[in-house]
Amino acid sequence: MRSTFRPALVLMTGRTLGFAVSFCLPIILVRIFDQAEFGTYKQMFLIYGTLFGIVQLGMAESLFYFLPRAVRDSGSYVVNSTLVLAAAGLACLVFLTMAGDMIAGWMSNPGLAPLIPFLGLFALLMLAASGLEIVMTSRNRYGLAATSYACSDFARAMLCVLPVLLVPKLEWLLIGAIAFASLRLCAMAWYVWQEFDGSLRPNLEFLKHQFIYAAPFALYVLVHVMQDTLHQYAVSYYFDAATFAIYSVGCLQVPLVDLMATSTVNVMMVKMAEEIKEGRDNAVVDMWHDTIRKLALIFFPLFGVLLVTARDLIVLLFTEAYFASVPIFMVWSSAILLAVIPMDGLLRVYAQTRFLLALNVIRLLMIAACLHWFLSALELVGAVLITVLASALGKGLGLVRMKYLWQVGLADLLPWRNLLGIGAVAAAAGLATVIVSSSLDVAALPRLVTAGLVYTVSYLGIAFSVGLVRESEWALLADWFRRLGIGSSRAQELQGS
Repeated sequence: MRSTFRPALVLMTGRTLGFAVSFCLPIILVRIFDQAEFGTYKQMFLIYGTLFGIVQLGMAESLFYFLPRAVRDSGSYVVNSTLVLAAAGLACLVFLTMAGDMIAGWMSNPGLAPLIPFLGLFALLMLAASGLEIVMTSRNRYGLAATSYACSDFARAMLCVLPVLLVPKLEWLLIGAIAFASLRLCAMAWYVWQEFDGSLRPNLEFLKHQFIYAAPFALYVLVHVMQDTLHQYAVSYYFDAATFAIYSVGCLQVPLVDLMATSTVNVMMVKMAEEIKEGRDNAVVDMWHDTIRKLALIFFPLFGVLLVTARDLIVLLFTEAYFASVPIFMVWSSAILLAVIPMDGLLRVYAQTRFLLALNVIRLLMIAACLHWFLSALELVGAVLITVLASALGKGLGLVRMKYLWQVGLADLLPWRNLLGIGAVAAAAGLATVIVSSSLDVAALPRLVTAGLVYTVSYLGIAFSVGLVRESEWALLADWFRRLGIGSSRAQELQGS
């Protein structure tokens, strides 16, 4: 634990700073652009995010596997990966340039067409540099990777915002983004030259191994990205850019969810693999229950506080013009409850990758089959609702699969008692918050702060009084805060790990 705590904490710190900066970017831009322009901005980066996830072909992620195992030949793996990613980026640039008008038609936004070639150049540069932090992490340069995460997101935000403060046009935002991507690519070229001096040469035999390793992962990512983004493309197709802006604000991502879930699940997977190797299958089930319980302790109240503060939060962040985003955000936030059950991580522990792919295909088919009806019946809320329901279906089918593999009853599949207890405490805290906030006749910011404080105090107070958090966990939290103490003897000891 000592050997992993400090590196994980360092990386988490860098990524948290980066997430915070990225979270602020649309909050600034929504005050510069009108709804149609902001919707166009969201459409552009929906296209970019989709392509960026799909066309990597798993080559960047493959470095996590190959670099620690082939120290002497690491430079060749990095060059192979970078060349493939650059070629994929070039293909994106050509495709987007040639198909700009067609894509703009699909997105029901003619204003997209002249911007798409700029987006293609940005994608090319970003794909070529996408392995930067992965290489740093794989080479145990944790502090450098954390710094790169934070500085990259800060530089991207600054170079996107500053041009549009001078000339409030989307073209200038993209020019700033391209300037950032160029600097990032130069930084990667300089770093890998310093890190792998003398060994930067491609190797076709190594490239074959990388493709064999990455191909199944690339297929999984393709389906996963499609089922994650289909609802957004559907809204973009059926509605105008201004309406898409309202929908995209409602689908606001809360960075804490991904950060906490990813970190916790990664640890769970490693520990479960160790227990399975030692033949302690019962310990795996206990660990599964404990992981779910710990995630519920965080995510249940997070959903509760977002639910009771949704109106003030959206209005404060995105202005009254996006009040219609509130019901979409409330439904979207319910996906946080599903994040308590880290089904993908558990299935990967048991090498159920084919079943995991099948789950994503089922979810994609469900969304594709039902999306039009849900949009017709419930409009924008329907698009997000069917996406959340498809995710719930995937979790349920995954649990059925694990019930079969573990040969356990339904009662042992999840920590039902803990989930009910935590849910009840979160609901009680929410009720107390609604009572207090409804009696306040103040502006949005003080009401939001008051509601957040009331919910937090209520939840922690009830949780402590009923013994929801165990004494060992309180002790662990106290120890964690001591680890963060500047100049503490414990922190100094950790520096040697």
